[in-house]
Amino acid sequence: MTFKEFKDTISRSFPELTSVQMDQFEKMGDLYREWNSRINVVSRKDIDQIYRHHIMHSIGIAACLKTRFPDIYDRLTGVGPYSIAEPLHILDLGTGGGFPGIPLAVMFPKAEFTLCDSIGKKITVASAVSSGLSLKNVKTINARAESLPETYDYIVSRAVTSLENFMPWVKGKYKEGILYLKGGDLREEINAASLKAGLKKGAVTIWALSDWTDDPFFETKQVVFIQNI
Repeated sequence: MTFKEFKDTISRSFPELTSVQMDQFEKMGDLYREWNSRINVVSRKDIDQIYRHHIMHSIGIAACLKTRFPDIYDRLTGVGPYSIAEPLHILDLGTGGGFPGIPLAVMFPKAEFTLCDSIGKKITVASAVSSGLSLKNVKTINARAESLPETYDYIVSRAVTSLENFMPWVKGKYKEGILYLKGGDLREEINAASLKAGLKKGAVTIWALSDWTDDPFFETKQVVFIQNI
C-alpha cells in the first residue's frame, strides 16, 4: 500500500482529517523507514507495508470508535455533541516503535497519549518518530506496566500478549476501557481473560475490521473493546 492508496482509503472513512494530519501520515512512513534501518522494530519484509500492516491497522481503533461508539470518538476529537473540554488520557502499553499510539495521536490531536514499552530501543524509535512529526500530545516511557503510577482513561495495545496475561498488567490502571487489536478466533481467550479479571457480563465488545475495509489483510483482525462497567 502506497501513501496515496492509504490517503484515498482513510479519506473515505475520515473526511474530517486536515491537511496537517495527512502531511503527518505521509511523513510517518518516511520516518519509520529511516529509523527502521538503524533500529529494527519492524521486520525487513514488513517495512514496505508500513501503511497497510501498521499505520492503517492502528487506525482500526479509530474506525471502531467512530462506527460503534461515536460518543467516545467525539470526546477524543473534541468535536461533536459528546465532545468535552478536558483531554482524555490514553496509555499505549507495549507500543513497540509506536503502534497503535502514534497513528492514533495524529488522529486525535486533542487527546494526550503516553507510549510505554519495556524495551529501550523501541522507545527510542517511538520518541524519534513522535518528535519528527512534532506531536505535542505524545510522551514516551521506557518502563514495565506494573511500575506505572498513573491511571488513564483508556488503554490501547496491539497484540502484545494474550488478553489473559494482559489484564493483570493493567488492573487498576484504566478508568473507562481497553481497546485491544488482535486477530483470529478470540472466544476462548476472551472467556479466560473475563474469568481471570472478573469482567462483568456485557463488558466485552468485538468489532471486526472487515466491517470497515474489504482489504484481505484485515479479514481476521479485530478490535476488542473491554469497558469498565
